[in-house]
Parts: sequence; C-alpha cells; structure tokens
Amino acid sequence: MKMAALCGEFGDLVQIKKQLISVISLCKERGLLHSAKWASELAFALDPLPKDELPPSAPFTEEDAQDLDALTLAKSYFDLKEYDRAAYFLKGCCSQKAYFLYMYSRYLSGEKKKDDETVDSLGPLEKGQVRNEALRELRVELSKKHNAGELDGFTLYLYGVVLRKLDLLKEAVDVFVEAIHALPLHWGAWLELSNLVTNIEMLKSLSLPDSWIKDFFMAHMYTELQMIKEALQKYQNLIEAGFSKSTYIISQIAVAYHNIRDIDQALALFNELRDQDPYRIDNMDTFSNLLYVKSMKPELSYLAHNLVEIDKYRVETCCVIGNYYSLRSQHEKAALYFQRALKLNPRCLGAWTLMGHEYMEMKNTSAAIQAYRHAIEVNKRDYRAWYGLGQTYEILKMPFYCLYYYRKAHQLRPNDSRMLVALGESYEKLSQQVEAKKCYWRAYSVGDVEKMALLKLAKLHEQLNESDDAAQCYMLYIQDIFSCGEQLEHAEVSTALRYLGQYYFKNKLYNEASLCAQRCCDYNDAREEGKALLRQISQVRDQIETPSADLFTPLSNSNTPVRRVSPLNLISFTP
Repeated sequence: MKMAALCGEFGDLVQIKKQLISVISLCKERGLLHSAKWASELAFALDPLPKDELPPSAPFTEEDAQDLDALTLAKSYFDLKEYDRAAYFLKGCCSQKAYFLYMYSRYLSGEKKKDDETVDSLGPLEKGQVRNEALRELRVELSKKHNAGELDGFTLYLYGVVLRKLDLLKEAVDVFVEAIHALPLHWGAWLELSNLVTNIEMLKSLSLPDSWIKDFFMAHMYTELQMIKEALQKYQNLIEAGFSKSTYIISQIAVAYHNIRDIDQALALFNELRDQDPYRIDNMDTFSNLLYVKSMKPELSYLAHNLVEIDKYRVETCCVIGNYYSLRSQHEKAALYFQRALKLNPRCLGAWTLMGHEYMEMKNTSAAIQAYRHAIEVNKRDYRAWYGLGQTYEILKMPFYCLYYYRKAHQLRPNDSRMLVALGESYEKLSQQVEAKKCYWRAYSVGDVEKMALLKLAKLHEQLNESDDAAQCYMLYIQDIFSCGEQLEHAEVSTALRYLGQYYFKNKLYNEASLCAQRCCDYNDAREEGKALLRQISQVRDQIETPSADLFTPLSNSNTPVRRVSPLNLISFTP
C-alpha cells in the first residue's frame, strides 16, 4: 500500500477512535467479550478524546424500551454463565439486541453442555461424537430470519458460527462476508472468516468492505497463510498510520517473526510486549516455544512461574508449563499439561500439536498420529501437524504416507528448507532420485536452516556414481559450513573432505588432494584416511612441488577446487 493512500484511509484517527468506542459498547452489551477486548486494546493505543468529542450512545428504539427490564435481567444471568436462565427470560422479546442475546445464550448453553460432557466422558485423544444439540434448531430459526432479511450484523455473525459448527463451510463464508458488510467493525466476524480462508486465491475472491479494519484482517491473513513479508509490511504501515502503541500489533509481528524462525527478533518483541503489558497471557505459549527452541531453561522457568501466579487455569499457562517440562525431558508431565490445556479448550491448536510432539518423544506413535490429526481438524493450515504426521509415518517406515504429509507441509511452507529436505528423503526412500535431487537443491537455494541439504545431495550423487556433481556439492557444503563458523562442531565436514581428497587424487589434482588430506587430519574419524592419502600422494607426486595457499581460508581464490573442476549445471535440479 502506498503511503498517500494509507494516510487517506487512516487520516482521521479521531473518527477511528470514536468508531472503536461505539463498537466496544455494542459488543459488551451482547456479551461478545473477545471482540470488545480487541477493540479496547486498539482504542487504548490511540490518543484519548476530549469530553465533547466522545461518541453519543446508540439510538434507543421503542422495542428496546419494552425489552429493557428483561434484557437487563437476562444479561446479569448471562454474565454469570446461566445461559438457559438468560434465554428463558428473553423468549418473546422483539428488539434486535434481545433477540441476539436470546439466540447467543442458547448457543453457549449447548456449547457448555458439550464441553462438560467431553471432559466428563472422554480423554482428550478420544474421538467422541459429542455435539452441540442446539445447533440444528438455531440454524432453522436463523435461516428463516435470514431469508426474510431480518438479521443484523451481530446475528449474522452468530448464524455464520452455527453454520461453521455444522460444517456448512461454504454457506458460513458467505454469511460472515454479509455480517462484515453489515457491521465492519466487529472483529469477531473477521476472525471467524479468517479461519475459513484456505489459500490466497480464496482470499482475493472475497468481496470485503473498504474499511480501515480490512488492513488488520489482511495482515492477519498474510500471517496465517505464511506470507510473512507481506504481513510485516502491512503491520509496518499500520504502525506508521498511528497504531505504534498497539500491543496487538507488536504481538502479531512477534508471531510473524516466530513463523519465519527469526527467533532473536521475535524474542526481542515478546520481551518488549512483556515490559508494556506484564500480566498479559495471550500469545505467551508462542513466546515459550521460542524459549524452548533456544533452550533457555531459566527464562522458560521464570515465565511458567509468572503465568501460574497470574492464572494457572489458562490454556496458554498450561502450554508454557508443558514446554518447560518438555525442555527438561519430562515428557509424561509435559503431555499431562497439554491434556489439561485441551480440557480447558478442545480447539487449542498449539496444544494438540505439542502433545503430538511429546507422544513422539515417548515413542507412542498411534497417540501422536491422533493428536496431529486433531490439530489438522482444528486448523488445516497448521504445517507443524502435517510435518509431525510425516515424521511419525517415517518412524513407522511407511514412505508413501510420509510423502503425502510432507507434501502438505511443503505446500503450506514452500520456502521452508526442513520440509524440502524431508520431502527429498521420502523421494530417496522411494527410489525417485531425480525428485529427491530437486528437493535437496531447492532446500539449499531457499536457505538451508539445518545445513543438511547439500550433504544429502552430495551423498545421493555419490551413490549414483556422479562424481563431478558429488564433488561440487561437497565443495559448496564445506563453504557453507565454514562461512557460518560451524566447521569444528559439524561432524559431516570430515565426510566431505574425505570424498574430495579421493576425488582430486583420482583426477591427478595432487595439490588440492593434499590440502584435503591435511584437513582430514584435523578430525578424529578421518585422520587415518587423511594420513594414508598423504602417503599415496607423496609416492606419485613430482619432485618439484608448487606451494598452495590454504584451500579453505578464502574458498574463492584461483587455486580452489571449485575453479579447477569444471562448473556443474545444478540449475537443472531446480523444480
């Protein structure tokens, strides 16, 4: 988005603040607490309004006046989670507000009964057929009102939720779009729609209203669809437009960096978020994932204790404690806390995925498969669950299944080298070497996180007796490892040096072979072979030797094997 257009769209922050204050009041009256919280956090990030600029209260109709007493009573029951009681006193009310609360109370009553039954009768890994019994009745009633054009933005949102719960996804998308057009400032409707958008083509095909809130939705969608560069640009635009103090935007940028594994940047943002909002629990499970990856035990321990003090029965708290125990290799305890998280919220995506990882650690593959499948049911865009299923079937030595699941993960994360390496390994096991080569080379091209793609590609060439290609890949591999300073830690460097030494010796490039042999002597597992090769070289070498520069100090000088060996066309392996 160009800056001029952005300024035009967000030019009047006072109007945006007024709209947010109005929608906060509307959401609170209807018990839509998460949407009210989101709008409140955003409003807090903007400058306060003077008294005479505050928006007026929503218009009060004759129907509202008639239903006022019943609505006030029912709302007090609703707030205490006595949903059936609230619905009973709202039956027969005529106003839009009362009708929404009546239908919403019935919906939440059914959800509460379903969750209670799930917790009482089923373990978190059992696939129970527990349903919200109220859904079908609600759909029939709301459908009649919808056809008559009598639903407002909030009730359209509820109708969409009911349709989604009944797996009528296409209809749900249409209704959510209608709800957004009727009431663009209700974030809950945008969020529900985002869960149903499966790809960028579907996103582009949606007819969305031109409102400033659409930019928040698009940024959220880009993050969900792993289009991180576009998401970060959107969030940067929003910061420049006046939302620089928004903790929501900081948290979303941190999540985006987490998704592209820019761990240091994500950690810095989460620490900033904790400074600004020390009692925040939202997104802290993602923060704990980062601390886990960096093996930061003291920080993860502190976070877990801190969250327990704030609220020990929040889903995020249970996930953080689970990560803490997992880092300590106490996998049974970790799985227990992820199960606790799922009892609190059976649709918690992160908990299903993390529990799958724990069952993998415990070698319980059937339970891991079930957990990953549940994660995919919650969100088909969760690449970690698809990748986890691939790993599980790899352990079970079922390469065709592996290939299917790794392909799914790769489609969701096309530029993630780990998915490509896993795909390459699956193709290799299925003797599809050409496809395997493409995957390994592509993994190297997009930035190999684990520095394994070139090594696997070189070994594959070696097995196929493609010695020139193998040498080129080993050479690139050594350059890659040495350039990031890991040469002393990485065990496979000696493998590459051994191969290159023999390769140069066979090609009568004795200077280069000698240098490789000398470097082999730096590694315990290759020392004897290095010495043997040096003896062979000394037997066949000419009496006059030309001194050679250190092969690896810069690897780009004119004496390097890359220059001596004719360049190889590896572009042909790119998919």
